[in-house]
Amino acid sequence: MLQGTPVCDFGWQAPSFDLNDANGTPYRFDDLMGRNGLLIAFICNHCPYVHATIDRLVADAETLRESGINVAAIMSNDYANYPDDSPARMLEFAAKHQMNFPYLVDETQDVARAYNAICTPDFFGLDTTGGLQYRGRLDDARMADAKTSDIGERVPELVNAMHLMIKTGRGPEDQIPSMGCSIKFR
Repeated sequence: MLQGTPVCDFGWQAPSFDLNDANGTPYRFDDLMGRNGLLIAFICNHCPYVHATIDRLVADAETLRESGINVAAIMSNDYANYPDDSPARMLEFAAKHQMNFPYLVDETQDVARAYNAICTPDFFGLDTTGGLQYRGRLDDARMADAKTSDIGERVPELVNAMHLMIKTGRGPEDQIPSMGCSIKFR
């Protein structure tokens, strides 16, 4: 079911978490924070909206990392009922798309609930204090264009917002919600 994210609640404090990646390597929220912030992306393997954006997200993650903003992806779907989102499939998905950031498993779905994550993809752009500064879409590319790989020129809204946050300490006032498939809660 198509879902959209709520309006950015500026300054909302992101809850800390400890999660493992699909190989069992542990990651702590505090250790993921970059010198200029952190982007958390709730994604999964089977969502067509994630498929349409993942390669651009990987490229944008590199741009963000060069700016001192780290990136982590979290998979919170109930993979018992959606086996395409299992940890083994996460490893395949990450390798196929050359993901250059941790892809973490939210086994209990507690992190998704604490963040009020709605859909995949759902982006949380955080400043260095863990305050929310961006909760919008990746870019202005249309889903129809993404399916044909004919994106052309795009506005990288998420990257622009995070760069604005570095410069001014705050994300943009106008943010267009991300859209995607609902997170599959148990």
